[in-house]
Amino acid sequence: MAKVKITQVRSTIGRPEVQKRTIAALGLGKLNRTVEKELNPAMKGMINAVKHLLVIEEA
Repeated sequence: MAKVKITQVRSTIGRPEVQKRTIAALGLGKLNRTVEKELNPAMKGMINAVKHLLVIEEA
């Protein structure tokens, strides 16, 4: 599987609780925090749900 770097660039303040939980499940929560994850269908779905808060790069 491919790896991706996920960086949170926008805040979750004022966002629905579902989006806050998705950000936490990705291992994020503070601005400019970056995590590296394997890209699988479940991860793609989580990224797609909050893509407006993230920057995604191939690792």
